[in-house]
Amino acid sequence: MNDPPHDHFLRQALKEAERAFEAGEVPVGAVVVREGLVIGRGHNRREALADPTAHAELLAITAAANSLGNWRLEDCTLYVTKEPCPMCAGAIVNSRLERLVFGAWDEQAGCCGSLYQLCRDPRLSHQVVVTGGVLEQECQALLREFFRRKRQGSP
Repeated sequence: MNDPPHDHFLRQALKEAERAFEAGEVPVGAVVVREGLVIGRGHNRREALADPTAHAELLAITAAANSLGNWRLEDCTLYVTKEPCPMCAGAIVNSRLERLVFGAWDEQAGCCGSLYQLCRDPRLSHQVVVTGGVLEQECQALLREFFRRKRQGSP
């Protein structure tokens, strides 16, 4: 089986991250893909929804599950611009995603290779294939610009 076109779908996740950036949210975006089609998308909305769980990954996973009418996202890939946190990594495993592809590594909170490798933990009932660092510089650049503006007090 050929690998999916990671750059193409990660660029769609970057578009979601740009939407978060424009809304004043930490710019993380995600899309869920099955058989070459985006079936779920999301971007961070914690501030807008006053919800600590409104991460891009969880919103995209929920949208994909609604699209399929099934919480099991077997044969699906999640593309996200930043390495998932522990909460999102748990949701990735629990939703039975086949693959995770992310852009920027997160040395402070990443749980898919940086601090921990939750998605590949053999003690869990499901393991996810993980590919990190795809379009890493572009994903990092958006995050850096967001936090640079925050430090300067810019909108």
